[in-house]
Amino acid sequence: MLLPRGSEAISPTGHYTGYVWVRNGLAPRQLATPEGRVLFHAVEPAMRVSRLLGQPTFEGLLVARHRMLDRLLAGAIERGEVGQVIEIAAGLSARGWRFSRRYDGLTYVEADLPRMAARKQRLLERLNGPAPRVATVDALATDGPSSIGALADSLDPSTGTAIVTEGLLNYFDFDTVTGMWHRFAEVLRRFPTGAYFADVVLRPHGDSFPSRVGAGLIAATVRGRVHLHFDTPEEAATALRAAGFPAADLMPAGTDDPGAKMVHVIDAWT
Repeated sequence: MLLPRGSEAISPTGHYTGYVWVRNGLAPRQLATPEGRVLFHAVEPAMRVSRLLGQPTFEGLLVARHRMLDRLLAGAIERGEVGQVIEIAAGLSARGWRFSRRYDGLTYVEADLPRMAARKQRLLERLNGPAPRVATVDALATDGPSSIGALADSLDPSTGTAIVTEGLLNYFDFDTVTGMWHRFAEVLRRFPTGAYFADVVLRPHGDSFPSRVGAGLIAATVRGRVHLHFDTPEEAATALRAAGFPAADLMPAGTDDPGAKMVHVIDAWT
């Protein structure tokens, strides 16, 4: 999980989500960390109570958004629109590993800050078979060797490309997020087709308990501030179009689990 500069506030999230994905069959056990196991069991009593009351859980949110992002990306690859993927702040996600094994010839690059990238490389070396490339990228860098633009220079300009971010946007303020979106759109316009898939938690609506508790669950789990930028999916889509994505839609991550109702996923194209 990529960290805001000068902050360790959201670092537990990467370990927690990694453990959740292993528990739910979305990652091999080799990608679980001791830190993730400890954090999961520390918050599980509160999550169990929420589950029994039919209320959202952080685990439900994480699994729903992960599966929906998988679905969007797989669709783009299977339609022949995307042959290269850059996952920014990939953390302990196994998506790159799973998709590299699933789609022959796919170029998948997992990008993160140096410390996490080095740890992810070590963990991937425990696994057999095809694996994603791991690169060091700072999503906040506007230029230079650690920027998304420099990474894009290493890819095939004749192949459709997708950028994926998961669990990233709500940790930054509005200007930082829209700045990232501008850079992502600029990079994706270099390729024949460009797609951006991400997740975002909207501001709570009215007196809805699930929506009000959502941001609180995330903030408590990651021990940091969560930025909620938009009231509606339409507002977020408008901001994406202003940033350079002429086709931009948002959809709920799911409807079955209360946690899924707290998060939307972005499906945007240049």
